[in-house]
Amino acid sequence: MAEKLLLGVDLGGSSSKATLIDSQGNVLATASREYPAYSPKPGWLEQDADDLFDAVIVNIKACIEKSGIDGKAISALAIDAATHMAVLCDADDKPLRRFIHWSDARSGAQTKFLKENYSELLRESSVNSVSPAWTLPQMMWLRENEPEVIKSTRRVYFAKDYVRHRITGDFCTDSIEAMGAMLCNDHTSRWVPELCELAGVSADMLPEIKQPGDIAGFVLPEIAAATGLAAGTPVITGTTDTALEVYASGAIAEGCATVKLATAGRICPITAGPIASHQFFNYRHVIPGLWYPGTGTRSCAASYKWYRDIFGTDESRLAEEKGTSAYEVLNRAAEAVPAGSEKLYFHPYLLGEMTPYYDDKLRASFVGAGMHHTKGHFTRAVMEGISYSMRDCLEEIKAQKIAVSEYRIIGGGAKGKLWRQILADVLATPLTSTVDNDSSLGSAMLAGVATGVFADFDDSVKKCVTVADVVTPIPENVEIYEKGFKDYRTIQKALAEVYHDII
Repeated sequence: MAEKLLLGVDLGGSSSKATLIDSQGNVLATASREYPAYSPKPGWLEQDADDLFDAVIVNIKACIEKSGIDGKAISALAIDAATHMAVLCDADDKPLRRFIHWSDARSGAQTKFLKENYSELLRESSVNSVSPAWTLPQMMWLRENEPEVIKSTRRVYFAKDYVRHRITGDFCTDSIEAMGAMLCNDHTSRWVPELCELAGVSADMLPEIKQPGDIAGFVLPEIAAATGLAAGTPVITGTTDTALEVYASGAIAEGCATVKLATAGRICPITAGPIASHQFFNYRHVIPGLWYPGTGTRSCAASYKWYRDIFGTDESRLAEEKGTSAYEVLNRAAEAVPAGSEKLYFHPYLLGEMTPYYDDKLRASFVGAGMHHTKGHFTRAVMEGISYSMRDCLEEIKAQKIAVSEYRIIGGGAKGKLWRQILADVLATPLTSTVDNDSSLGSAMLAGVATGVFADFDDSVKKCVTVADVVTPIPENVEIYEKGFKDYRTIQKALAEVYHDII
């Protein structure tokens, strides 16, 4: 019998990645492609949905070509992306504007209005607390500031669903994604007309809500011609990137938690239900009956990418000459710097911050720079500062007394050995890493469970997830970072007053 292959595609904050696997979980090929994000004003972040679609097409084709397989051998594929990101389309299914990224902070006034006037309705329908990250206040901002966009809207997609629609022609989303809109009743998975009205749309403009493992549609002939896939290949509904990273890490039981170093940072314990705290984003796990509530920092790996793009141009040129990455070059210099970066501190608040402050006026900063500090110090300080922000997230987990016996590290930042060690030292806890844990693998695994290539979720994890190593905290570094974390919070408190005065 012919081997059944599976394809997963992730749409991350700055790039797309595709992963092709076989029925035993072996990775046959990967491909990635970057795309831009736009920040037209401070605190704003937008992306072009068609950039995401183009990247997916390129990556699918690249995986097929790299592996040397016949595209007809691919049994199914699934796509994932971050949640909260609405793609508003006109009567011809064309996007009316760039979509607002979940980390965009412009809808603070609308968030305040919802808290003051609709708290009871939101409490009845949602397991989350409203913030500018959610689709509802974002669309309310558009209704007030770009009314022509809302008036012209005929369909509301979410990022992954728009891309998948262009591949299959479907109009649906999944039950986890729907939770991120704050337009849905999280208990019944039905759109709430009154909330939709606040956003300026009707419920029938929103997609049908399916389960992540349901088949959404089938590859269209024109997409088959562009990619090498077979026309009619099943495309699974899929779900959000973090849900699939959690799954791909093997965190599929209570007592596990994930620590995510991606565009944003998250710490997510696996629980039997949501956490009743405004500090947590509550989502269902892909495995029925489980949840992955999480705390989050808004600019995690995004801060390091920003630093690379602005300050790492020489390293980027050298990396291109040497056939490596700019991050590798930057990290080598940072490795020579002692823990604590000799009192140089970085706060990663490029877009404000979520846990624990939920303050859109906070801004990023380097504090304590002296003549003795080198670029290596600044690079290490960036990784340490983001790790301190993750420590803020961990403190909220501890405050809820959630029992966690193992933390699994996921996300693009987890690939860096130095950063993994810094994070383990700052959090003062061992971190388990796996050979591959990104959400494109999780999407491929989900496609396999949905189509019977894997017997069930447990079978998919046994075949696809392999522990690579466990990073153990270095005691002397833990002591340094314990003091550093206190300094980090002291600086944050002092600068918060300044930012509230000037922004």
